[in-house]
Amino acid sequence: MSNIDTINTNSWFIIANPTSGNRNFSKLWREIQQLLKNKNLDYSFAFTQFSKHEIKLVENAIKKGFRNIISVGGDGTLHNVVNGIMLQRYVKTSDITIAVLPLGTGNDWIKTYNIPNDLKKAVEIISKKKKIVQDIGVLKSKNKTIYFNNVAGLGYDGYIVNKLNSLKKFGAISYILAGIYGLIFYKKSIFKINFNDKVIETKCLMAVFGICKFSGGGMQFTKNVDSTDGLLDITIVNNLTFLDLIVNLPKLYSGKIVAHKKVYSYKTKEITVIPRNLKSFIQADGELIATGEVTVKIIEKAIQFVVN
Repeated sequence: MSNIDTINTNSWFIIANPTSGNRNFSKLWREIQQLLKNKNLDYSFAFTQFSKHEIKLVENAIKKGFRNIISVGGDGTLHNVVNGIMLQRYVKTSDITIAVLPLGTGNDWIKTYNIPNDLKKAVEIISKKKKIVQDIGVLKSKNKTIYFNNVAGLGYDGYIVNKLNSLKKFGAISYILAGIYGLIFYKKSIFKINFNDKVIETKCLMAVFGICKFSGGGMQFTKNVDSTDGLLDITIVNNLTFLDLIVNLPKLYSGKIVAHKKVYSYKTKEITVIPRNLKSFIQADGELIATGEVTVKIIEKAIQFVVN
C-alpha cells in the first residue's frame, strides 16, 4: 500500500462499496488485497459510507495526485466514480484511468469489454493495464446533470429500475422479476423525440441511449455499438405489446430485438425526448435519475478505462 503523501504515477486509489452484491464483503476485501499484493500493485483505498460518496472520494483522490482509480462494486459504484471524475476540475478527465473489480448484482458495463466476474482474472486484467479511451454521455433533465458510461433510458427501462430498488434482495433474478412487473403495469406514453433535424412523435415503450452494449442484467437494446465513435446509439422501441415482448424475450438478450419492425435504431451526438407523461422515469447505468423531459449529449473520448 502506498503512503498517501508519496504517490507515484502507477499508484491506484481503490473506491470500494461494502454493500454491493449479496456476498461477504470483508472476506472478499481480504481476497482483493492478497490478489493486489501478488501483482505488486501499489494502492490506497477508501470505503463508501453513504449514497454517492464515491463522487467526493474521487475528487479527494485526484486532488491528492491519484490518476488511476479502481471501482470495487457494481454498475452503480462505477456510475458514481465516473460522475466524480466528470465533475472534478483539477485535471482533464481523459488523464484519469478507471479499472473495475466487479462485485455487484448486474455488472453490465464489464460485459462489453469481456471483463470476467471473477476477482482473480479481473486483477490480472488491471495488472496488464490495456486501456481504451471511452466516450461518456451527459444527461440533462429539468434540474439535474448526470453523466453515464454505459446505457441510459427513458420509459419502460426507467420504470424497471424504479421497481428494482425493492427487488434487489433477490439477486440476478430481480431484473427478470422487475421486467415482468413492468410489462404488466407500465403505461406507455407518447414521446416527442428530436435529433439530427428529425422530429418523431410516437407512442413509445422506451427510448434507449447507449454507449456500451448491455443493460438490465444482460439485455442488448442497441445496435452496432462503438464506445469510442463519438456517437450515442439510440433505440426507440414503439408500442410493443406484452405478447410481443414475451415472444421476443430471447432476442432482448441476443441483441436481435433491434431487427423487430417496431424497433428503430439511430446514431446521433444529441437527442431530446419529451414525454407526454411527465412521470416517465429516466435511468442512467441502472440508477434512477429523474422523471420527464431529457436531453442527452455525447462527450468524446472522455475517460480511460482498463479493458480485457
